[in-house]
Amino acid sequence: MRLSTEWDRLELNGGRVRTVAPDTYRLELPPTAHGYADAQFHDYAGRRRSNYEWRPGTVLRLRARFSRQAGELAGTAGFGFWNAPFGPGTGLTPALPQATWFFYASAPSDLPLAPVDEAGRGWFAATIDAGTWSALTWAPVAPAVLLLNQFALLRRRLWPLVRHALNISFASIDVDLREWHEYRLAWQENGCFFQVDGAPLLATPFSPRGPLGFVCWIDNQYLVATPRGRVRWGVLPLSGAQWMEVAEMTFDDG
Repeated sequence: MRLSTEWDRLELNGGRVRTVAPDTYRLELPPTAHGYADAQFHDYAGRRRSNYEWRPGTVLRLRARFSRQAGELAGTAGFGFWNAPFGPGTGLTPALPQATWFFYASAPSDLPLAPVDEAGRGWFAATIDAGTWSALTWAPVAPAVLLLNQFALLRRRLWPLVRHALNISFASIDVDLREWHEYRLAWQENGCFFQVDGAPLLATPFSPRGPLGFVCWIDNQYLVATPRGRVRWGVLPLSGAQWMEVAEMTFDDG
């Protein structure tokens, strides 16, 4: 068993990471009218991506709950593994994204992870690896794909092919976020396997190559990036405080 105790914290615009009980962390955001707020801990600060700790053969287990139900929680939140391709605290040049994680995104976010014509938001498990050879072969024709995706019939044929090339998988999670739930992610060479409360949620053959860093966060941002080429991002005002708690977090060699 491996469990890191030396987390790097990122606390912006009033965001805080607190230890509220043994093996229990609370990531909280205050009411915020303006600006980006974030409460986060991770293990990759100051490292080159090639030196990130986690690779296939890792099993993450933890328990988590939120202060608000899905749809009431504003911004994004989650936990899992990614290559920190951009954003505060990465301190690195941008990269094509790799990730396997549990992710929450509120409206108006719409991420290009869900199946065609479904909104990419809510509480879900997902994978992506945009740097594979199959993904890069689509780069020269990306403008044409965006143009063709404006037509529903063509989009329904093209976008599943792009999702497969990008190693994208997606499964919504229908639970009360205010209650404690157990989450398990087995990131293996032959795929990623997600469970919630001991029940299988998603088994996908897609597995990011890694190495990746671990991240756990809650913030007030949104991102829209649709298959039709619509892109915008920003921050959401928070009328009240909100938080996420994680507990009993372990990393096993699986």
